[in-house]
Amino acid sequence: MRFIGKTNIKFIEKRKIWYLVSLIVILVGLISIIFRGIPLGIDFLGGTEVIVRFEKPVAIGDVRSAIAQVGLAKSEIKIYGTHNEILIRTSEQAEGTKMGEMILSALQSNFPDNKITILNEEKVGPRIGAELRRKAFYTVLFSLIAMLIYIGLRFKPIYGLGAVAALFHDVLVTLGFCSIFSTVSYLNIEMNQSLLAAFLTLVGLSVNDTVVVFDRIRENLKLHKALDFISIVNKSINETLSRTIITSGTVIVVLLILLFVGSEVTRGFAFALTIGMITGTYSSIYIASAIVVDFTLARQRKAEKEKLLKKQPVSAK
Repeated sequence: MRFIGKTNIKFIEKRKIWYLVSLIVILVGLISIIFRGIPLGIDFLGGTEVIVRFEKPVAIGDVRSAIAQVGLAKSEIKIYGTHNEILIRTSEQAEGTKMGEMILSALQSNFPDNKITILNEEKVGPRIGAELRRKAFYTVLFSLIAMLIYIGLRFKPIYGLGAVAALFHDVLVTLGFCSIFSTVSYLNIEMNQSLLAAFLTLVGLSVNDTVVVFDRIRENLKLHKALDFISIVNKSINETLSRTIITSGTVIVVLLILLFVGSEVTRGFAFALTIGMITGTYSSIYIASAIVVDFTLARQRKAEKEKLLKKQPVSAK
């Protein structure tokens, strides 16, 4: 199935302009990360997790309003198990069971006709949060290394370097957007396990699109030996363009629905992955493929130069 007809877009010829665009976007994002950062969730910062059971079903919005009255407006609140059980996560901590008692008191005053029971209360200390941050960093790093090895073995080492450069690009751009838009309360962006899952998903989806383009380049190198390398890469990207639009487009549609219709718990995940999908499609063309083109052309120029030097006669002494 082809979403669009046959195209003949000259993608690679404009790669240096898009190098510059990517560099500017990454720099803006890094500046935002350095000076603003991304708010840490309870998973990485530490805090308190309380599970409560209501005798009668309640709306998440009403629970959030009740919790906000005691200064816990930024708490993560979601259904846990049945519709009568609610999970409340807050970055605040208190001695013993004081935090649970404060939450219970706030809920009882707002739901006087609804019996409320605390099922569980747990604390996540700052030390555990620091350990999770370190493990999250290594998880993303090892994922990138694994992709480098996989693509390097499947194609050539330069293809692996191009793909990993594109993945670094996607992660940095997405991190930058998350930092810039972290002040938008609707998006509920904070660095937690959900956002980490979005980045790991991004790595997998982005490299999948890159592998499809690289596969077509390899096929066309065998089929069209008379064409120069830039023409082959352009041809390969155009031939996979319809597939890319269908695959990425359907995922983005689902993510947008999740972003605007889903609960506040999933908005950060949906936002990060939406940006990542768009960036991943772009980087497969203008980062991964472009780097392979520049390296290949540089190697061809070097080979031609060495060939000319060999042909030059050696002057008699």
